[in-house]
Amino acid sequence: MKNTSITNELARERNRAAADRTLMAWIRTSIAMIGFGFGIGKISEALVEADSKIAAEPINSGLIFGESFIALGVFGLLAAVIQHWGILRRIEQEEYIYRQPRALSMIVAILLLLIGLFAFVAVLL
Repeated sequence: MKNTSITNELARERNRAAADRTLMAWIRTSIAMIGFGFGIGKISEALVEADSKIAAEPINSGLIFGESFIALGVFGLLAAVIQHWGILRRIEQEEYIYRQPRALSMIVAILLLLIGLFAFVAVLL
């Protein structure tokens, strides 16, 4: 027989709701990054078609920039889903042990910083 109390069960429910809200925030952020990358890619593609000088460049930095946002959005969403799944598994255990989650926000921020640096260099060149 389980030794449960209403306090523990309510705490589990709050933790689950918080994990769900966090996942939803990651979904919104990832959709925004994917959409932004798609838009940049399409604009870059249209500019290449309209201007022969841009088409002659060996590297289409606009397309790479757009694709990097799409990749970052997909990576962020995948990492958030894996983290969410792990949190739910831990909440369901009899003895819940809190573990500090990986700082997905920091990882995505660092990758976004690298994308920004690439864009800065691409504009300079």
